[in-house]
Amino acid sequence: MHTKNIALPRLNNLSPTMESTALKLMEEAGELAQAIGKFRGMSGERSRHEEKEVMEHITKELLDVAQTAVSMMFVLEEHYGVDIDQARKEHVEKLIRKGYLGF
Repeated sequence: MHTKNIALPRLNNLSPTMESTALKLMEEAGELAQAIGKFRGMSGERSRHEEKEVMEHITKELLDVAQTAVSMMFVLEEHYGVDIDQARKEHVEKLIRKGYLGF
């Protein structure tokens, strides 16, 4: 199985809740969608940027989404006792059952 491991930190000086983090996640996902939409001309205007520049912007927005998702995992662990490592294992098992991962 080919994997991509990215470790993102727990952010300091914040008091996130599940609700505030979920809203932030939606905001960041919207910004990612907007960046992709502009690149594809879905806003009705032609992209005036080079593809490399656009892909760098999309990558930054994607990492904002990932950071917020990781922040939500910390909230679930710290406030609700969720075992994220176990949940990740179950998630991979589900992907295998559905045929998305093969060995």
